[in-house]
Amino acid sequence: MPSLFPEPPVVHVLSYIHIVSPPRNLYCDHHRRPWGHTESPVNVQYMQKTQFCLRVGHLLPYPMSDSNTTVFTNPSTFILLGISGLEAAHVWISIPFCITYAIAILGNFTILFIVKREPSLHGPMYYFLCMLAITDLVLSTSILPKMLSIFWFNSREINFSVCLTQMFFIHCFSGMESGIFVAMAFDRYVAICHPLRHSTILTNSVVAKIGLAVVLRGGMLVLPSLLLVRQWPYCRTNIIPNLYCEHMAIVKLACGDIRISSYYGLFVVFFVTGVDVFFITMSYIQILRAIFSLPTKDARIKTFGTCASHLCTILAFYIPALFSSLTYRFGHHVALQFHVLMANMYLLVPPMLNPIIHGVRTKQIRDRLLHAFTRKGTKFFSWCTASQTEVHAELADDMVLGPLS
Repeated sequence: MPSLFPEPPVVHVLSYIHIVSPPRNLYCDHHRRPWGHTESPVNVQYMQKTQFCLRVGHLLPYPMSDSNTTVFTNPSTFILLGISGLEAAHVWISIPFCITYAIAILGNFTILFIVKREPSLHGPMYYFLCMLAITDLVLSTSILPKMLSIFWFNSREINFSVCLTQMFFIHCFSGMESGIFVAMAFDRYVAICHPLRHSTILTNSVVAKIGLAVVLRGGMLVLPSLLLVRQWPYCRTNIIPNLYCEHMAIVKLACGDIRISSYYGLFVVFFVTGVDVFFITMSYIQILRAIFSLPTKDARIKTFGTCASHLCTILAFYIPALFSSLTYRFGHHVALQFHVLMANMYLLVPPMLNPIIHGVRTKQIRDRLLHAFTRKGTKFFSWCTASQTEVHAELADDMVLGPLS
């Protein structure tokens, strides 16, 4: 595969450093561990260190001004590196990603269609499922088109503003999805622990207010990160070792003091995840207490089965998300390829699994889906049978009324 960047200029190390005809600006990178986990020939070329720290190879893939400064506020484009070291297999890697996306699109649109068409499903639980489906559609669509363009067409460039927009949508809707899981856990708690008051507690207006609160929380928590990323000066490189624009991947490109962005991002991760997991755990503690107080084993199993799908989707979302977020900050020894794959899994696998799990485990949705397919199949079979009857009748008329030989 051809290299993304031109060969670095010749550097002679003598008693001093002399750069012969540099076509582009170089600099000495004093960052403690710049891209320590991405030191590969694809994006970084290291030379032997001199006594005053020289690292050559972090080259910007576009010319800078003739001045000696290498600081610029907003780069015009970023380069999404993809899965470094597996470029030759990008086309094959794209196949499961594409299948995952297709299943996510089909499954979530099916959930939305069934709930909209069936008045009996117009309740809090199914409204939350629709919110989850919309969130999953936005999350997967935010990254898949650009990801496939990298895999199929080697189109790695992404505009700075588009990159920040993608980052905002990814983190905003991830926070929204976490909030929706809390709302679904509260719905299950009310339905199991206070079944007679469920319709009076979770009215349509309350569900709408919960949805609005989830949206506002997701946007307000991510907005400061976006503003900080936008105002940092960038000078190291514009290469992002991932398939999409993730917050910490962009922040690590800045040459200023990025601790405030790092600490705020860590606060958001632990605040959103910690608070949401706490409320989900408290809800399920109360649910389990109510389940174990039921008189028969069959009743306990049946009641717990209504919560099993929710628990599966929670685990599929939180575990990869936490792993990806913490690896960016502390996982310097985690293989880059594994990290990139995990970072994409938590954005692609839950949107695929959620409609499957809820469609299979939720009896009402499963019954409506089977009924829809059965009704269409019956209509199609009846249409075929009627068409054959008409054809036979026409042939019989021809044989009876036709001219005698």
